[in-house]
Amino acid sequence: MASNVYRNGTGSHKGATRPLAASNSSNVKSTSFKSRIPPSNHSPGSAPLRRSNSAGGSDGVPGRVRVAVRLRPRNAEESVADADFADCVELQPELKRLKLRKNNWDSETYEFDEVLTEFASQKRVYEVVAKPVVESVLDGYNGTVMAYGQTGTGKTFTLGRLGEEDTSARGIMVRSMEEILANVSPETDSVSVSYLQLYMESIQDLLDPANDNISIVEDPKTGDVSLPGATHVEVRDERDFMELLRTGEAHRIAANTKLNTESSRSHAILMVHVKRSVLGAEDVIPSETDKSSHFAKPPKPLVRKSKLVLVDLAGSERVHKSGSEGHMLEEAKSINLSLSALGKCINALAENSAHVPVRDSKLTRLLRDSFGGTARTSLIVTIGPSPRHRGETTSTILFGQRAMKVENMLRIKEEFDYKSLSRKLEIHLDKLIAENERQQKVFDDEVERINLEALNRVSEVERNFAGALEKERLKCQMEYMESVKKLEEKMIENQQKHGCDGFMQDKCNGEGPGSSIVEDVAEVKKLLEKEIHMRKEAQEEVNKLKSQLGQCPDSGEGGGSEILKLQKALADEVRQKKKLEEEMIILRSQMLQLTFEADQMRRCLGRNGSANAYGGLDSPMSQVRGSLNGHKTPVAALFEQVGLQKILALLESEDANVRIHAVKVVANLAAEEANQERIVEAGGLTSLLVLLRSYEDENIRRVVAGAIANLAMNETNQELIMIQGGINLLSVTASRAEDPQTLHMVAGAIANLCGNDKLQTKLRSEGGIKALLGMARCGQPDVLSQVARGIANFAKCESRASTNGIKSGRSVLIDDGALPWIVQNANNDSSPIRRHIELALCHLAQHEVNAKDMISGGALWELVRISRDCSREDIRSLARRTLNLSPIFRAEMRRLRIEV
Repeated sequence: MASNVYRNGTGSHKGATRPLAASNSSNVKSTSFKSRIPPSNHSPGSAPLRRSNSAGGSDGVPGRVRVAVRLRPRNAEESVADADFADCVELQPELKRLKLRKNNWDSETYEFDEVLTEFASQKRVYEVVAKPVVESVLDGYNGTVMAYGQTGTGKTFTLGRLGEEDTSARGIMVRSMEEILANVSPETDSVSVSYLQLYMESIQDLLDPANDNISIVEDPKTGDVSLPGATHVEVRDERDFMELLRTGEAHRIAANTKLNTESSRSHAILMVHVKRSVLGAEDVIPSETDKSSHFAKPPKPLVRKSKLVLVDLAGSERVHKSGSEGHMLEEAKSINLSLSALGKCINALAENSAHVPVRDSKLTRLLRDSFGGTARTSLIVTIGPSPRHRGETTSTILFGQRAMKVENMLRIKEEFDYKSLSRKLEIHLDKLIAENERQQKVFDDEVERINLEALNRVSEVERNFAGALEKERLKCQMEYMESVKKLEEKMIENQQKHGCDGFMQDKCNGEGPGSSIVEDVAEVKKLLEKEIHMRKEAQEEVNKLKSQLGQCPDSGEGGGSEILKLQKALADEVRQKKKLEEEMIILRSQMLQLTFEADQMRRCLGRNGSANAYGGLDSPMSQVRGSLNGHKTPVAALFEQVGLQKILALLESEDANVRIHAVKVVANLAAEEANQERIVEAGGLTSLLVLLRSYEDENIRRVVAGAIANLAMNETNQELIMIQGGINLLSVTASRAEDPQTLHMVAGAIANLCGNDKLQTKLRSEGGIKALLGMARCGQPDVLSQVARGIANFAKCESRASTNGIKSGRSVLIDDGALPWIVQNANNDSSPIRRHIELALCHLAQHEVNAKDMISGGALWELVRISRDCSREDIRSLARRTLNLSPIFRAEMRRLRIEV
């Protein structure tokens, strides 16, 4: 017994072992099955329609089922078995007649709408059978093309041939879709496809084999049949459709019988749903004032929905001829029952019977619209020439004759196209918005032009003013230069006049400019001491008044007036104290300025070769410096005397040198843990981050980074640095800096942050790890040492998180590409770098998930070296313990025959 197989759609049939030979049918005029239908308007966005019904969907157009007969040529078996017998049919295509021979002297004649010989080409068959139906579908009507006949007579060849190797052999399915796709507009129209098979009274989806029991749904109002459970695939081009056909044919059930090597065991149904946008007829409204004039409403957008059904029926067969047994016998019974039910329906329709048994089979329910419904239907019956199958041929011909008597009432299904109207309104709205934006842009451009013109005028005035100011400055500078030159000439003249010895004596007696400067410095020093003494007296007076105020009893009104007097005197003392402090600051600045001028004068005189002559100046100047140095206090004492807020205020000074010195003072203060909390509370950290963000000066960035590095030694400060965006600022500074000292400070700050378990995620997300690795480009040992320290700190935190179960997965350092650099520098000549790298490798190796990456990256050999040759015992022990506890490392060492 032959078993069921899946058909691929391209195999040959036993009844059609060779393709139908092409004839000179191009010279034969094709006969159209189509009735004359008035044309209608179509939307301008889609392909033009050939014909349509302007009457709408209520009034139908009568259309009879058109039937064509096609004769299959003899196959190899029939050529041998029936060599001595004539064909049982004789075709008269020019008369559209067919003669069926009963014997050598008697025959019956039948007329069809088209008679196709065995030499008719596939193109000829499509043009006379399916093309009129396809054109009606494009006009909005439903259409059906169905093939009926004995098994092995070429139904699948006629309808479903793919023609991949020979395009001339393409069947009706492929050619119909080609014409539909060529006549629809992708912008406004849509085409979707469903491919089904009716097997053993079960509707199965050929595009989704798992969907094998699809139910039929009928509209109770219109009686339309639909399959909501079927797969609908939208088709854009012929290639997509061919792929769907190949998929469906691969899932269609076929079997090997005596009559056909690939006999279809199911009815194949291809449904093509077409939606097209059209324009309805214009409504004409007569005018009230002038009956001869009319107003025409714009045409309404409509959508027409049509359906093309292509049915490849399974072949009717007699069991004793096909040799079906077992399950194939059950299949044959199911096929014959469904075809028998179809024949009963057609008989009832042909005889105008009051009852049509459409519910006897799912096949007749699916084809309800095709026979006696609203679809344009073409039927092609296929027959064979062998006299041995005269009975099956006669049955097929009579089936076609009865089908020709069935009348359908064709209707167009039109709906108001809300989507198209919505799209048009959206397009119009977009145009209005675009026009509004264009006008707004013109207005903005005009405003910008006026602003630019005003700015140009302002710039011109500023340039004129700057030019005048520059001229005035140059003039003053020239006058100053001339005055200096005159003074120098007088000085030289005096030297020549009085002689070198007299000049030196004058200077030693304090009559020269150096002596006057020393006197000024001494005078300023006395004033400063006086102000300090006055400040102490004022402070004592304030304290005295405070104590008197506290001891003063409450004595009524007299006591209240006394308190007010004391409070007023106290306020006066506070104002006086503040004034004294301001004067002290001014005096100190004057002292520093005078000291600087004295040094400048001494260097100037030394350059003039008069160092020996002015040697007497060294003693008083050194005395001034000694006295100043005697009053210098260490940084901590300065912190107490001057006040932190005043030091921090200098960070905002416009003088770059003042800013740098202020940052240095803050950095020195931050080096002592006792001062860090006070600096942060006073806003010092925020001020430092602002400086790092605002200034591009390399010196400022270097000193600021050092101060932040000192503050980053405290865990609380580390979190504050993260919250205020310090990690990102340090990363950006690292990418821009080129100076090794700056990179050293930045790397130190990031290395301190790497030791905080809470900052691991932030360090990676804000680029801290990549910035740390990027600074290795410098190559300077101090920078590399800080980079290695940061990596070791980060690896240690990761190892701790993995041990506690907080972190899982591969190390961030390995993900960011740090492993090659670590391995490369594991044996660095610098001891600090090597020690940090060795610790980092040991911490990375403690997490098992990193083992494979470390082995592939060459880190295993470095771990073995560390376990043997490291100078520190604790690191050697850690490396050995890590290698012995890791199964992956142990397995690799066994493979490489390494012993630790």
